[in-house]
Amino acid sequence: MGKFLYLLLIAPFVAQSIVIGPARAAPAAAANVAAAADLQYALAEVVRAFAAGGEPPPRLSFGSSGAFAHQIVSGAPFELFLSADESYVAQVHRAGRAEDAGTAYATGRLALFIGRGSAIAADRDLADIGRAARDGRLKHLAIANPEHAPYGRAAREALQHVGIWPLVETKLVLGENAAQAAQFVASGNAQAGILPLSLARAPALADRGAFMTLPQSWHAPLRQRMVLLKGAGENARRFYLFLSQPEAGAILARHGFGPP
Repeated sequence: MGKFLYLLLIAPFVAQSIVIGPARAAPAAAANVAAAADLQYALAEVVRAFAAGGEPPPRLSFGSSGAFAHQIVSGAPFELFLSADESYVAQVHRAGRAEDAGTAYATGRLALFIGRGSAIAADRDLADIGRAARDGRLKHLAIANPEHAPYGRAAREALQHVGIWPLVETKLVLGENAAQAAQFVASGNAQAGILPLSLARAPALADRGAFMTLPQSWHAPLRQRMVLLKGAGENARRFYLFLSQPEAGAILARHGFGPP
């Protein structure tokens, strides 16, 4: 299972023995959202825009889409699922855990990220990655685990496309999700990584290295889809609708996502 970031908003409880005046309805609980790790920075900005309109910010959990799909099918109490791959939304829908087939919200892109001080060149065709694998300069290449992370699967496809997968396969360090793969490069534990563009261009990594966007034709499209889950509350529904609005789309575009 991946390691997920939980942002918990806990409202204080005050007990009163007597209530004077008309009773007030308790505020609805914040929505419980499972989101792909590539959304770590973009979704935080979307939430700020959503909350600026007076809405309660949702609780966000970030991780790999495949791991979340497994948890949701097993009964995890999420209300909204934002996947980096539409196939995982289809999976939870087939299992009867989603309200419908969901809505596409973005298309993902891959990037090569080279850590600061690395002796490897950030070239768009990955040629120096292959040379570095042969001459020993490349010790570790970070990607998300292809078995359950869509961006890890796309990274593997890109490396296979340019013919260097056999050279780098033994040098891979696999993050449980895309955010962990990015951390491997940012911390210097890997000389390079193939990451979501949304993470490679994030301000948090800006002084940690350089990135180069990779061609979309090198891998299957990263069609990102979201879906409301059975039992979703009103706050989750409002956030779901907000994610389909132009304001949210513009934020995602600024973070490197293409249109759905």
